[in-house]
Amino acid sequence: MVRRVQETLEDDLDGGAATETVTFALDGRSFVIDLSADNAASLRAAFAPWVGVARPTGAEPSGNGRGTSRGVRARSSDSADIRRWALENGVPVNSRGRIPSDLRARYEAAHAG
Repeated sequence: MVRRVQETLEDDLDGGAATETVTFALDGRSFVIDLSADNAASLRAAFAPWVGVARPTGAEPSGNGRGTSRGVRARSSDSADIRRWALENGVPVNSRGRIPSDLRARYEAAHAG
């Protein structure tokens, strides 16, 4: 017997289809929100000015217990572009692994509209 479970994300902001789960923290509280790619980019762009000058805590947010890699993952070419941009702009970045969300937000803010 085959059992298939399909999870559909709904954008918590506008009710449309969501493509990813975004985690963020503010004032000591962590939050999780499901968003479309456009709304996630808008959120990251809104946070970018503060993230760009903030000090990292050294710990990544723990997520929601279900994992935060649901939905559409970044294409490897996106990661390569972000790494290239970071190196060109003197931003330290690992050559492998996950792109930190603050770096992704800085990249998206630099390439917005």
